[in-house]
Amino acid sequence: MGIHLERFGDGDRLSHLRAHHRALEGCRRCPAMHGPPVHGESVLSPVMLIGQAPGTKEIEQGRPFCWTAGKTLFRWLQSAGLDEHQVRSRVLMSAVCRCFPGKNPKGGDRVPDGPEVQSCSGWWQGELELCRPRLIIPVGKLAIAQFPDHLGRGARLNDLVGRQWPFRSASGIEADLIPLPHPSGASTWFKMEPGKRLLPQALALIADHPTWRDLLQA
Repeated sequence: MGIHLERFGDGDRLSHLRAHHRALEGCRRCPAMHGPPVHGESVLSPVMLIGQAPGTKEIEQGRPFCWTAGKTLFRWLQSAGLDEHQVRSRVLMSAVCRCFPGKNPKGGDRVPDGPEVQSCSGWWQGELELCRPRLIIPVGKLAIAQFPDHLGRGARLNDLVGRQWPFRSASGIEADLIPLPHPSGASTWFKMEPGKRLLPQALALIADHPTWRDLLQA
């Protein structure tokens, strides 16, 4: 996988993560979602990136962020020192929902509803427990909304991006949260102020985080 997994956890946890992903691949809980479910590489990384939900290309290719939004995301992260291959092999790439929600009749992809988000939550939360990351990067509003106790309920990107927030799970996992906007081509937030100013600040925080710097040496 391009990284020495032993640096970040033992073989037992890695076996459990792989089993977790095999179970995820067989999930068909949500009748309105289009599978098969997508997950990133089974890597016990100290950095966890949480996206929103895959699109049609991600379902076809079986990997997250493999199309237009992914190109933008990996360009952002390359400015912090890791190219696409390195990110995929060194960062646990997760998501709020793992199947394609379908199209919105008014245009664009449908946003997963509350029951779908809840039904799928065990998959990313299970990854969190297994990997015990020290840096969590929620990408987009849906991913950010999964941390209401730490990032606030309904908080605006203007108030979140470009800052670092402490996180502690109910089980005692401690990490830092550095939110990013969604890199969708349909989004204009990061193309205008204050997004144009706040996005580089967020990426600089990621680049300077000691856990991310450890990945640069892996």
